[in-house]
Amino acid sequence: MATWEPESLGILDLPSGRSIRGRGLRNPLPSGPLPTFGVYLTGKEPPATVWDSVWVRWRDFWLPSDPDALRSALHEVWVRSESERVEIACGGGYGRTGTALAALAIMDGVSSKDATAYVRAHYSPRAVEMPWQRRFVTRFTP
Repeated sequence: MATWEPESLGILDLPSGRSIRGRGLRNPLPSGPLPTFGVYLTGKEPPATVWDSVWVRWRDFWLPSDPDALRSALHEVWVRSESERVEIACGGGYGRTGTALAALAIMDGVSSKDATAYVRAHYSPRAVEMPWQRRFVTRFTP
């Protein structure tokens, strides 16, 4: 199975070489290959997909309802992204998605104090929107 093409939209390249796509569910599905696995961070159950997916309950602008469920989903993202097209998405693709991508960067070896800046530099300057999301990232343990 192939991973994302470097020119695909919304790709975060981690230091290990893994690539994960972040996106907003309110936007149309990007053109090109479909993901093989997705993690969806929403307050209510997201629509079904034709690829494997996990839903983590997470209201807009807040923190995950179950941090252990997020940690488990991110572990699966990290493992599968070595050889598969994996995406993480929330409504807009910045706050919850950025927070999860920053936590994933920590799992990949980025320090917790640098993870938000890393995601903002390599994914979107709008990532990790709320102060409590930034605090969640600095306290995240894989």
